[in-house]
Amino acid sequence: MPSMIILGIDPGFATIGYGVISVENGKVRAVDYGVIKTPKENTFPERLVMIEKGVNLLIDKFLPDEIALEELFFNTNITTGINVAHARGVIVSTCYKKCQRLFEYTPLQIKQALTGYGRAEKKQIQAMTTSLLGLAKLPRPDDAADALAVALTHANTNRFSSSFGIK
Repeated sequence: MPSMIILGIDPGFATIGYGVISVENGKVRAVDYGVIKTPKENTFPERLVMIEKGVNLLIDKFLPDEIALEELFFNTNITTGINVAHARGVIVSTCYKKCQRLFEYTPLQIKQALTGYGRAEKKQIQAMTTSLLGLAKLPRPDDAADALAVALTHANTNRFSSSFGIK
């Protein structure tokens, strides 16, 4: 069975996490992970363009077969949430232009898929991500670890992928 490349994205505005994994014959391995950063000194539109360029570079470099995103979770800061929503719109649009196989997972679904418990703490998710990928240390920064967790969730649930596709 040929390998599948999955790009996981943890949407943000200042920091966007990404994690790229390969799945082959049931074995999962980390290919790369990191973040796209947008400096606060730049204007809002400039930062959105930086996000688009960064996501395009990732897709061009890794040629993912499928892309998984974490669904937005709004906390109490509505201004930050709105900026992240704008950024997520750019991310979804950019990904869809290059790879129509987009999927999204809620934080609860990610926790459930990786730990079996939908209320797991962030440290538990990070420990499972590190373990499942056979990494020597915890992926840093947290946004990159979160993106790897999204990609792993998709790898573990893609047989049900029609339920999670972005429509």
